[in-house]
Amino acid sequence: MSGDRVLAGIALRLLAIFFLSTMSALVKWGEHRGATLFEGMFWRQACALPVVLAFVMRGPGGLASLRTTRFRGHLARAMVGLVGMVFTFGAVILLPLAEATTFQFTVPIFATILGATLLKEPTGIQRWAAVLVGFAGVLVVAQPGGAHIAPAGAAVGLLAALFVALVAVLLRQLRDEPAGTTVFWFTALTLPLIAIPYAFHLKPHDAGTWAILAATGVVGALGQLSLTAASRLAPVTAVVPMDYSGLLWATIYGWLLFGALPAPMTWVGAPIIIASGLFIVWREHRLGRQQTMTAAPDD
Repeated sequence: MSGDRVLAGIALRLLAIFFLSTMSALVKWGEHRGATLFEGMFWRQACALPVVLAFVMRGPGGLASLRTTRFRGHLARAMVGLVGMVFTFGAVILLPLAEATTFQFTVPIFATILGATLLKEPTGIQRWAAVLVGFAGVLVVAQPGGAHIAPAGAAVGLLAALFVALVAVLLRQLRDEPAGTTVFWFTALTLPLIAIPYAFHLKPHDAGTWAILAATGVVGALGQLSLTAASRLAPVTAVVPMDYSGLLWATIYGWLLFGALPAPMTWVGAPIIIASGLFIVWREHRLGRQQTMTAAPDD
């Protein structure tokens, strides 16, 4: 893989994290202005759909690339992703932005647990130790019994990370599908389902709030497409460390929009969680290389 492709992948991952961090800030800002959870979710998907379709039309195959023989896989990914969106948006609403973002850093930890339990992947003591260290970092951030983070908010934040990890497992079965196809079916299949509760939460808003809701969808779609494209250009070990730039954006948005800065213990616990996640990603990359070298035929 050329260095230029890796650098492009890293740049796209950084751009994706910026877009997704902006989306989270918009979700929370919209809620502060009176928009409900289901309104945010509906407009996230409704305004994302035209962006995704435009991306697909400009790609090879155009709209014909949306045909798929993996509909059941897309349906399963969409249903799990929809539940994950409920928890992800809920965490952003219930928690300060920096803390909600920090809980998302546990995704590699949950991915390790799911890989061992659902996929029966071999998981050595080092990765299990990293899982325990990561959850120790979660306890530092959550401060059980403290007043900074409500237990319900911490639980929703962890469930959001769990479902993101579940989506990652399901996406392995769809890795041969084009990026636009995967994003399109997720958006198209979940939008009608979100429309049902949204119909019971219709509310009038001012122009600024409607603009925020619309921007949530556009920015979210750009983030999702950038994230998928980055994974195709560069190895996971190169791009995943870029995810931690989300804490910087969450801190900036939290301060600018809500006058909130991360709690002192968040700065202590976040590096522990980040170190755990990075070790897991590095360990998986190293084991993958060893397996490739073992399987390669002798010259």
